[in-house]
Amino acid sequence: MNAVEPTELEISPESVCFVIIKAREFDAKDGVSEPDPGSNPSDDKMLAVLEDHKDDPVVQELSSFIGAMNEDKQIDLVALAWLGRGDYSADDWPSVRDEAAQAHNDRTAAYLLGMPMLGDFLEEGLVLLGYSCEPFEINRL
Repeated sequence: MNAVEPTELEISPESVCFVIIKAREFDAKDGVSEPDPGSNPSDDKMLAVLEDHKDDPVVQELSSFIGAMNEDKQIDLVALAWLGRGDYSADDWPSVRDEAAQAHNDRTAAYLLGMPMLGDFLEEGLVLLGYSCEPFEINRL
């Protein structure tokens, strides 16, 4: 059986794998149970890190990372998420990427962070195009 030749991407697979790891950290969080607890984190047994607060450092890190990407890399990231969502096949990559390019705006990070299961979609998109994050040992939360 012949190995599948990976599709050329503008974004590095390593960058996508980093986004996957961070997206899974973000997806694993619960809603905020007490918005203003009035105590310090050690008294609360650091439970706040498991909640989705507005000033969440994971969201800030991921937003900054995606925001620092050039337009082509952001387009690839959105197209990979759409591909991994199951809306398209790997053969559709050129048209999926074209559609993502037409839809591109300056809110890519917010759009992607609003997508439930982003990490899973990105990983599936990479796999469909012949890449893997296994060398990066992505832990499933």
